[in-house]
Amino acid sequence: MNPYRILILFLVIIFLIQESSAQSDSSSRTAVKTSAMSPVADTNQLYKKDSVVKHDPRKATRRSAIIPGWGQAYNREYWKIPLVYGAIAIPTVMFIYNNNWYKKTKFAYEAKYKASVDKDSSDLAAIDPDLKNLSMTSLQSYRNSFRRDRDYSILFFLLAWGLNVVDATVFGHLKDFDVSNNLSMNVKPQFNPTTKSSGLMLTFHPKKPERKLYQVR
Repeated sequence: MNPYRILILFLVIIFLIQESSAQSDSSSRTAVKTSAMSPVADTNQLYKKDSVVKHDPRKATRRSAIIPGWGQAYNREYWKIPLVYGAIAIPTVMFIYNNNWYKKTKFAYEAKYKASVDKDSSDLAAIDPDLKNLSMTSLQSYRNSFRRDRDYSILFFLLAWGLNVVDATVFGHLKDFDVSNNLSMNVKPQFNPTTKSSGLMLTFHPKKPERKLYQVR
């Protein structure tokens, strides 16, 4: 598949994700507004402003899809931003390098082809000095190689961008994950004095769901 078509398809997918998320946020705001205007609505079910702001993984996904590293900044993982841009910079530099040499080898091949077939040597003087002594077969091989590497660099760029979005999404969901010591299941060592043997003991502590009031942003 043409890498430029892949790039266009990638941009279309980002646009669709942004539009679907915007529609979801709009529908949720409409539902909150309708329940607040209802005279029979239970006051315990209404959203109240509080100092605690809920972390929204969808915002991290949208922001990373638009600008690399923005989702990591929203997750407050600022140390990942240089890694994101480093991963994106490598295929970008490779694209510029391979595209530059692809144009040079393509021009040199076409100039030598015109000189040998059409007897037109007007373009031979404009050939890069490093390519003048190469044969047409070598120029054709280099041209195809640089074009292939250029196309691969586009795919690597899209892959790095996609991994940036996946990272922001996954760690956005894990942002509010309970990692405290007060978990519902614990593993403890145990010693039985009767049999004088050791073992492991599993303890379960059912936790009641806590009702938190979040500020609607």
